[in-house]
Amino acid sequence: MSDPHNINPVLARALEKKGYASLTEVQEAVIAPETDGRDLLVSAQTGSGKTVAFGLAITPTILGTQEVFGPAVLPQALVVAPTRELAIQVQRELTWLFGEAKGKIASCVGGMDPRAERRALARGAHVVVGTPGRLRDHIERGGLDMSGLRAVILDEADEMLDFGFREDLEFILDTAPKERRTLMFSATVPRTISNMAKRYQKDALRISTVSERGQHSDIEYRALSVAPSDKENAIINVLRYYDAESAIVFCKTRQDVNRLSSRFGNRGFSVVSLSGELSQNERTHALQAMRDGRARVCIATDVAARGIDLPGLELVIHADLPTNSDVLKHRSGRTGRAGKKGICALIVPHTMRKRAQRLLQGARLEVEWAAAPSLQEIQAMDTERLLTDPLLSQTYDEKALKLAQELLERHGAEQVAAAFLQQRQTDTPSAEELLDAPVHKDTRAKREKQQREREPFGDSVWFKMTAGRKERAEPSWLLPIICRLGHVTKREVGAIKIGETETRFEIKAKDAGRFIDAVAASGGGEKSIRITQEEGATAEWVPEVTSLERPAAPSKKKDGERSKSKPRKKEKWTRAQKNAAKKNKAKAQSNEKKKARKTPTDGGGGMDALIRKPKRKPS
Repeated sequence: MSDPHNINPVLARALEKKGYASLTEVQEAVIAPETDGRDLLVSAQTGSGKTVAFGLAITPTILGTQEVFGPAVLPQALVVAPTRELAIQVQRELTWLFGEAKGKIASCVGGMDPRAERRALARGAHVVVGTPGRLRDHIERGGLDMSGLRAVILDEADEMLDFGFREDLEFILDTAPKERRTLMFSATVPRTISNMAKRYQKDALRISTVSERGQHSDIEYRALSVAPSDKENAIINVLRYYDAESAIVFCKTRQDVNRLSSRFGNRGFSVVSLSGELSQNERTHALQAMRDGRARVCIATDVAARGIDLPGLELVIHADLPTNSDVLKHRSGRTGRAGKKGICALIVPHTMRKRAQRLLQGARLEVEWAAAPSLQEIQAMDTERLLTDPLLSQTYDEKALKLAQELLERHGAEQVAAAFLQQRQTDTPSAEELLDAPVHKDTRAKREKQQREREPFGDSVWFKMTAGRKERAEPSWLLPIICRLGHVTKREVGAIKIGETETRFEIKAKDAGRFIDAVAASGGGEKSIRITQEEGATAEWVPEVTSLERPAAPSKKKDGERSKSKPRKKEKWTRAQKNAAKKNKAKAQSNEKKKARKTPTDGGGGMDALIRKPKRKPS
């Protein structure tokens, strides 16, 4: 360790064994001489080593200059974290940090057996780590004695307030001894955190180590424009192209998580999933599989992934666009930690490009727009990885070399190499052939419109579709259909000429092949509209078109005839008019009855028609 004079020797040895050559900026800041014994309000970027930082910060308070803790009776420090995963991660970090000092670290988190936690607290612990709700429960039940506390640490304080833990936090801080140190660590310091610091901290020292370059300067952002029907295939290709040792794919719903987990597992990826329907034990096993390399891809929802720590995460994929810029940065911050580089890929259907741009602008992130990796690019990357595989330059023992020589003598070098390649390809998930999605350029719409007006349309290919004036086709109805079916924009569509029974339209020549592939891939149906290229290449489509509402047909009526589609409105009568109408109607009915009694009606039966016949009694 460089400059270890401010660190307890036993902790310095633990850091060296863990591979620390130097401390991070926030770790250096919290052990500076001016921090000794003071309350701290620290803002630091994600992945900067905050857990080790507050471990170093509280060491003078709970351990002093001694190298070994005394008997564990009452807890001396309490760490509060927003999620159980983060609390377990903190416990794991502090366990190795205070391991040589014989420190006992206990955890109290939701989802675990509270009786086992109560027994662990009864046996004694130097540091207790937990979530707000479970800690409060143990305090109220008498399982956690706070009287010996010398320090309270709030980790990710802003998230705890966002999650609605204010009441629990205030209860814990009010219960803790007044003479204590209070350390708050937060990625941001909004007004709510400042107000809490003023209430519960004394003369707090404000420390900020957030880089001016921003919290995500070690992350390479890539926005990948894809056809809407190619989202899942694009994710497969991104995973194959980067071949990351560990990756996480964020989805919007647990149904999406289940579907992608099933599909990717069937394709040969080693996958685990995280969603709200999993038990704590299942979540723990899934995260452990990622940490020890048994799984390389984690598919998760936003809520389920809060607070998790996956060391060395290389790739983050947004299968669905985040709801806002804060969620985007929170997701992406899983990679690019502790000085390591990371890649963040946003899968953007070209119909949602504007929304993606607003998200990126709100997050103030620089991003490179491109198409998703193609099958050919992945094959080229596979070849490059094979040629530079470290296994080819590794030294092997005599037994392995002897077997290799025997294989070469028996089968020949080419046959052995081909078998090796075949086995490698069998163990690798295959990439997908993607539709070509348009890659937009960042130009203003007004400038694009002016450019289109100035420049001729250029070479084009004519197509026709079975919809014309007879079907009440109009350009405003047809253009969105053409764009959606062919995965093109209106810039690639030229003239639209509507005939009686069919419509002709032109597509730019350079986009015609992509248009044909997209329309063909969309499927077909019994009542589908048929699109054909005039030269003869055909592509059929699609049930959805027939479900679209077409413009209403003009009404056909003769002179003086009311339209059936628009019934005539009735005039509103006054009350006097209504009463007069009722009287006239009653008078007319009375006159008709009188006339019927006086006037004989000979309907072929003469006077018999006026004679009332008696009713027959039932026999």
